[in-house]
Amino acid sequence: MTDAPDSPKVPGLGPVIRRFDDPDVPWQKVKAQRNADGTESFVHEKWFAFSNEPPYLSLYARYDPGMVVRRHGHFSPHIVFVLEGDLLCGDEPCPTGTHVELPFGAAFGPLVAGDAGCTLFEVMLGDPRSWGDDPEAFERALAERGATRLPDPPLEFPAWLSDLRSHWAGAAPESTTP
Repeated sequence: MTDAPDSPKVPGLGPVIRRFDDPDVPWQKVKAQRNADGTESFVHEKWFAFSNEPPYLSLYARYDPGMVVRRHGHFSPHIVFVLEGDLLCGDEPCPTGTHVELPFGAAFGPLVAGDAGCTLFEVMLGDPRSWGDDPEAFERALAERGATRLPDPPLEFPAWLSDLRSHWAGAAPESTTP
């Protein structure tokens, strides 16, 4: 006989429902680059659920055409589903309908949005912050497209979470590389 765990039910607790046009869920620019033609491209995100206990983040992301994101991993398992467009994940094409599972400790990318950009649904199942991996691969992906990285746009993080968008794995905390 299997012992069933006690019920985790919390009296009075119900679902949190968000809608795409919810004013409490604004679009945020989280990454930026200058393209070869002088225009700027961004990664835009809507953070639908962001919790510290237990930690998790679910978001809707829109990558502008040709946007390049560094090879990186997260401090938790990470799920990405390509809703629209195409995404190149390292050398692996990820068209609409692709599910990407990134286990804790794994890195992926650089991520490159296709000619029409791409739209993603993502879930981080723990600490959602990222750590960069292989800065040379990121620089090569940018150079192949004549793009340059711009500083990360300012974001308001919850008080319980520090910004690690410029952190590279193995780098000393005081010497992060863009």
